[in-house]
Amino acid sequence: MIREAIHGGLRSDLYRTLDLNGTDSGLCERQRVLSVLSSLLERVVARNERQASTVNNRSLSPPKLTVFHGLRAPTISIEKYLERIFKYANCSPSCFVVAYAYIDRLTQQQPGIPITSLNVHRLLITSVMVAAKFLDDAYYNNAYYAKVGGVTTLEMNRLELEFLFRLDFRLQVTVSVFDSYCSHLTREVAYEGTFQPERALQYQCGLDGGSAQGKVETQQRMVVRCSYGGL
Repeated sequence: MIREAIHGGLRSDLYRTLDLNGTDSGLCERQRVLSVLSSLLERVVARNERQASTVNNRSLSPPKLTVFHGLRAPTISIEKYLERIFKYANCSPSCFVVAYAYIDRLTQQQPGIPITSLNVHRLLITSVMVAAKFLDDAYYNNAYYAKVGGVTTLEMNRLELEFLFRLDFRLQVTVSVFDSYCSHLTREVAYEGTFQPERALQYQCGLDGGSAQGKVETQQRMVVRCSYGGL
């Protein structure tokens, strides 16, 4: 299982760089993965919104709205929002890397949904929650994540279902793919954003979604974990 490999310290040099080996995730100490991920996403949002502005000026069709879009951008920054999730969700730090993999996978499968200031927060809370359910042995329910994320429980339920179906329940992240995303984020630490974070990673990381049987097993697993009751 990937959780044993990850938590067992495979490629510990990468995990130390991103502070993924810490066990005190319940404390509000800043883990490097949060600042790295927020920096990357902020640049993606800025780039996409510049492109959207150009599209609007040319009177072309704007990107379609989804359940992940709010009416206005939240006042909380991406970094502060990630810190809030980290502080209260009590999930393993590795969940943030897996959440990033899910968001990248979603944007590659759904190119009509660019990451912007209107949807990045909902994508983050949803992807981290799904990652925790898939990766961790213990995790909070949807109602709790809704409070952490600043949405209603009903909206959190809708976000999760929409996220899963748009991913076609492709939640499996192998150890090699996880390492690839860690390396990607580690380069972000080393080069301070001199590379392109938006480059598609599914080819270099082998994000082919796995076998049909794997998709069925993932879907069955998530049907159980998407129950809206307690832990």
